[in-house]
Amino acid sequence: MVHSEAGDVDGYMSGLSGERAAALTEVRRLCLEELTGFDEVMAYGMPAYERDGVCEIAFAAQKQYLSFYLMRGDVREAFEERLAGQDMGKGCLRFRKPESIDHALLRDLLRATAARPGESR
Repeated sequence: MVHSEAGDVDGYMSGLSGERAAALTEVRRLCLEELTGFDEVMAYGMPAYERDGVCEIAFAAQKQYLSFYLMRGDVREAFEERLAGQDMGKGCLRFRKPESIDHALLRDLLRATAARPGESR
């Protein structure tokens, strides 16, 4: 995983360029729009969104892809069918090309995350 030394999300974003910057700017916009009540922080060297001190969403520009981390197992389970066709690790959606990001899916995942307060599993 590519680890950023940026002190804040604005610093992280300013280190991106081209299509990757535009793609993650849109991901960040969706996060800020849908994750009301969450704190935007840097965690593990990437932009993350915490609620009550618990990281639930993060994203990053990796060497070979853009990643979107969905930490809530209950949300992953609820979206199992929609996530089945995606390049996904245990909790990470990977997009090899910026134009392959499914913004509608991300928005739905963010809304589901925001709607499920409490301990994630």
